[in-house]
Amino acid sequence: MLTFFNQFPQRISDVTTQLTTQGLPLTAPATPTPPPDPDDPWASSRPTPPVNRTTLAWCTAAQMLSTYHRTPLSSQVHSADALIRELGVRGLAQLHTDLHDGAPIDYRFTRCPYCSGCGEDPLLPDCAELGCPPQYEFIDHDHICPVCQGADHQPEWFGEERIAQLDRWLSISLGHRPVQASWCRRTAQRLRRRR
Repeated sequence: MLTFFNQFPQRISDVTTQLTTQGLPLTAPATPTPPPDPDDPWASSRPTPPVNRTTLAWCTAAQMLSTYHRTPLSSQVHSADALIRELGVRGLAQLHTDLHDGAPIDYRFTRCPYCSGCGEDPLLPDCAELGCPPQYEFIDHDHICPVCQGADHQPEWFGEERIAQLDRWLSISLGHRPVQASWCRRTAQRLRRRR
């Protein structure tokens, strides 16, 4: 039976299967310390760590890049390596924004690519891993998703709330009492039916 949290190992399995089929290693090798380049002031003089390509973050980044560019996953391996190496899991939020032309992402209306909208860290880390204060260890508290920051993905509910709020603002801006702004409600209902 497929449960909500079973989709994450399945995502990792799908991506690693594609990598092994293509003959690509499951770990991006570390690069040695490059010699200093006096002509390039922005050149890095530190070695890059290896990247584990079997993590949920890396698999999500590779799938996002592959889907967006409509290319095979194998052609996005180095891009995903660079993203995770430089920014880690939080780089997925930056990538998601960049793929939407720099527009901010409201995760109440857009499903988070990492946690699939649940708002919790899909790896289900314990408090010791995250360094939570000792008093939280015995309280059942959630560890929020590092990408969407625990946003509650409920577009239908938030959409209704947003339309009601806009109706109030529109009636106030037009100088009408809320009772006289029934045309706003009719327009909102027509827009809802078009979806």
